[in-house]
Amino acid sequence: MIREGLLTLLLASPAGAQDIALALPLDCILGQSCYIQNFVDRDPGPQFSDYACGALGYDGHKGTDFALSSLSAMQSGVNVLASATGVVVATRNTMPDIAFGSPDAPDITNQECGNGVVLRHPGGWETQYCHMKQGTIRVKAGQSVLQGDPLGQVGLSGKTQFPHVHLSLRKDDREVDPFDADQTLTCNDPAPHSLWQSDISYTGSGLIAVGFMDGLPDYKDIKAGTATKNSLPAKATALVIWGYAFGPNKGDVLELMIHGPKGEVIRHSETFEKHQAQLFRAAGKRTPPSGWPVGDYRGTATLLRNGEVLARKTITLKVK
Repeated sequence: MIREGLLTLLLASPAGAQDIALALPLDCILGQSCYIQNFVDRDPGPQFSDYACGALGYDGHKGTDFALSSLSAMQSGVNVLASATGVVVATRNTMPDIAFGSPDAPDITNQECGNGVVLRHPGGWETQYCHMKQGTIRVKAGQSVLQGDPLGQVGLSGKTQFPHVHLSLRKDDREVDPFDADQTLTCNDPAPHSLWQSDISYTGSGLIAVGFMDGLPDYKDIKAGTATKNSLPAKATALVIWGYAFGPNKGDVLELMIHGPKGEVIRHSETFEKHQAQLFRAAGKRTPPSGWPVGDYRGTATLLRNGEVLARKTITLKVK
């Protein structure tokens, strides 16, 4: 709905130096149903550094990527929300949701953002929302929106290989990092200049998902959200647990465990030899001739750094 009174008020607001106050741009729970995959690149040279001097991103990245755990989560429909009250400047709503690099992916020259929305805010601020789902954008140029209003849904359009919304923030046409807007990279800054309304603590690594299977899962199925079983027969081929992680550093450890009705079934640990944006690891055992004991099984994936827990996810399985 177009709010004409609000539109007039916004355009009449003085363009001062006051900070913008941002809300989360997705209708999700950060750390549970969504996570941050990439931050703004704060290194002025050919290397990458996020605002906490971590490695979660890549050289030249100019926004913050809020990602979903799987393609099935995207397909179920997750709203992209206006991070601040503003006026719609431009939209695009026609590009297909096909991962960049796929054989049938369209030409994205000058359309790397895919489907998206640009909002203008008082004080010279602007937000841009990229990679939205085709046909879901519900606003149009000239329309005023309130903070938290749905703009459309998370998609896979433009230059992306995973479902997320890329949020860019600009002040007077200059890119700004909403996690530390001072424009100067200061490692271990005890009080970064955050523009978020609520505290979003830095998480440079974490777990996206954990699941049970009866064999080694395919990575594409993990990304699709289809590589997990809620139940298995006692004589299934094997019992496998997998963990899907983002941003682990060299030396981090992923521990995978399964406990069943008669105690521990599997305990497997792997130490990573380099930083990676995303990965999965799996561990399992072939089913014994007598089959697995019937009952409830609990799977746990734990990401550790220097012996301390960074993230942990659990899942349950019923063997029948």
